[in-house]
Amino acid sequence: MGNPTIDYNAFPKRKILCIDMKSFYASCAAVARGLDPLTCHLAVVGNVERPGSVILAASPALKRDFGLRTGNRLFEIPDDPRIVVVTAQMKMYLEISVEITRLFHRYVPKESIHTYSVDESFLDITGTENIWGDAHHLAKSIQDELLETFQIPSAVGIGPNMLMAKLCLDLDAKKQGIAEWTYDDIESRLWPVSPLSQMWGIGSRMERRLNRMGIHTVRQLANYPLEKLEKAFGVMGNQLYYHANGVDLSELGAPILQGQISFGKSQILLRDYTDPEEVRYVILEMCEEVARRARESHKAGRTVSLGLSYSKNEGGGGFYRSKTMDEPTNITADIFEVCMQLFQQFYDQKTVRKISISLSNVMEDDYMQLSLFDGDREKKRALAYTMDGIRNKYGSASLLRAVSYTKAGTAVHRSGLVGGHYAE
Repeated sequence: MGNPTIDYNAFPKRKILCIDMKSFYASCAAVARGLDPLTCHLAVVGNVERPGSVILAASPALKRDFGLRTGNRLFEIPDDPRIVVVTAQMKMYLEISVEITRLFHRYVPKESIHTYSVDESFLDITGTENIWGDAHHLAKSIQDELLETFQIPSAVGIGPNMLMAKLCLDLDAKKQGIAEWTYDDIESRLWPVSPLSQMWGIGSRMERRLNRMGIHTVRQLANYPLEKLEKAFGVMGNQLYYHANGVDLSELGAPILQGQISFGKSQILLRDYTDPEEVRYVILEMCEEVARRARESHKAGRTVSLGLSYSKNEGGGGFYRSKTMDEPTNITADIFEVCMQLFQQFYDQKTVRKISISLSNVMEDDYMQLSLFDGDREKKRALAYTMDGIRNKYGSASLLRAVSYTKAGTAVHRSGLVGGHYAE
């Protein structure tokens, strides 16, 4: 049986902009100090007092002239008077991001804006041609206003859907400033993409699995038997096939990779954790956060994943394993119980430095079933939502589990951070 025929004429004729603020954190920090973001040599680090602190952002000139990039360490920065090093100020970056969104609102209504991250947004400009001109003209107008108002340079990808706009941004517009992909460009622009990890939504693990199937380019993925992809990856196989053919019917604001919807939390620990009991404490805290995020979206999931990374001092390594439950949940205790099963089965009694937890295989919260063996399930669910309400009103640290106040807990420390970094 052959693959289905894709009729691009049947899809809505939309115009989506994907706007990326170049070197956003570094640009904001530069402007705040009266420096030119394009010519100054500036690095934003987590904490200027810690030599091992990671570079979170680097200005274009710092990347070009000194070869420093995001992920390098503070101690790797040369002692050069031209280089300015600053501590991240997440509160300021978030405030500027909000102001930029207000700028977008002058061009399109709020429902046509999707803030994908602090420095990246999607705008649906379909139907605005009579007001602002064509997509390229509007993209240039927004770029000019961002530069004039915030002194922040940007790149804009234009596409008929969110996926194509994002791919256009990453693969063309970041080099050209403004670029547009249409369905006519799929074979010439999208299909030659290789390695597969350059394709938005395909990570290194997925790339390795596809490579083992003989798939090394997007063209090969787009023409691979759909039936075999679905057999190997389930609903994700269907998603991979259609995305490789440039098809994405997501509404603005909805997760673009529907098959990859999950709620997760990953944390590099403040120190090495050698005591398994302390590791359990942190896992419990993180399960609370993952469950809360799911409840905020009124979702529940069946598959729980736990990952541990061991200290490099002991050779590194670790594991990432998943287990699927019979019923969906967003209750902390349920997620923690599965994590403990995975922990007991795969933990090697080594020093832990990083923990990752996610809840996937997601569906609407309404699908949660009342268990015949747990008459208090609905009470637990109601209590969880009540606790969320208290935290939303009075702050994340207003209601914490007792383990958070032990020396192993991390929630109290993290409550004073914004985006994982100091607020001021």
